[in-house]
Amino acid sequence: MALLRDRRYLVLFLIVFVNFLGGTIVLPMLPLYAQRHFEASPEQISMLLAAYFAAQFLAAPVLGRLSDKFGRLPVLLYSQIGTVLSFFMMAVAQDFAVLLLARVLDGVTGGNVIVAQAYVSDITPKEKRTQGLGIIFMAFGLGYIFGPALGGLVAAIGNDRLPFFIGAIVTIATVLLTWFLLDESLPKAKRLERKVQGRATMKPSEIFGNRSLLIILLIGFCAQFSIAVLQSTIALYAEEELFRGAGEQTINLGVGLMLTCIGIGQFITQIALLRPALRRFGERRLIVIGDLLRATGMLSVILFDSPVLVGAFSLILIALGSGLMMPSLQALATTSGREEISGGVLGVYNASTSLGLIFGTALGGRPI
Repeated sequence: MALLRDRRYLVLFLIVFVNFLGGTIVLPMLPLYAQRHFEASPEQISMLLAAYFAAQFLAAPVLGRLSDKFGRLPVLLYSQIGTVLSFFMMAVAQDFAVLLLARVLDGVTGGNVIVAQAYVSDITPKEKRTQGLGIIFMAFGLGYIFGPALGGLVAAIGNDRLPFFIGAIVTIATVLLTWFLLDESLPKAKRLERKVQGRATMKPSEIFGNRSLLIILLIGFCAQFSIAVLQSTIALYAEEELFRGAGEQTINLGVGLMLTCIGIGQFITQIALLRPALRRFGERRLIVIGDLLRATGMLSVILFDSPVLVGAFSLILIALGSGLMMPSLQALATTSGREEISGGVLGVYNASTSLGLIFGTALGGRPI
């Protein structure tokens, strides 16, 4: 992508990639980890996954507004340090309560993506906002290519607590990248100017009185609700159906490789598809096209009994749809309000998607 020639985008891409790499090493194995070590029930596993999103739902708008007030870098560093601590807690947890507390901590400090999106909004003209946010999704896709496979491989050949230590170490690398290489995109002079003019204050009417933004928030909620149902069930579904009778190591590696397909689809979309599709269809049509692709992919998951087909077709199709839909949706969110409150708007947007993840995860864990 042409934007990556700009040092700021490149550094931000590296930070988000390494951060997602750490997260995707850990999260695909979390349901199996909780089940094997703590004998967690499906309902408890859903609670474990939903706890992160519930905490993020409460914290996201606050983190967005704090980044508008104090700058992007302090909030980004704070959120990354919280992630490091939560991974270490999960690695050494001896009971389910500690594991749950670690997830809550990660959710409360989980402003990494929110602030990264706000940073992109600060430095990107409106007409290139979707492409700029696409860099975040490209980093996500690349992290998802290597993370799940690496996590599954580490768990298969070693101790299944090891991925959590590796995730923590990798996230420490993002702290160092942020500290040494990333410049503040919202300097103090600009923040003071907004404060004096009262432009950095986000009024409730700017959310609830904005019909376009409310529609975007509803779409974001529904989009993440469906993804959460898939994420909260795919590992256990694979263990029970796709890898029935297989050994623990085979299941760990197989689930990791399947989820790698999501990263491949995301990466292909951002590298080759998003820019020409955006020129041809525009953001609103891409949201519809992406949603249809996701729906087709999710339906096909239950039609296949082969992990190869689920990974190579279903999950890649879901990733392609998400890669077209979500950057377009976020770009519309950032342009639906004033530039001065972009961090706050993104915080509210992420709160709505977190709410979808909470309800989707809770529903996904209920026995049928």
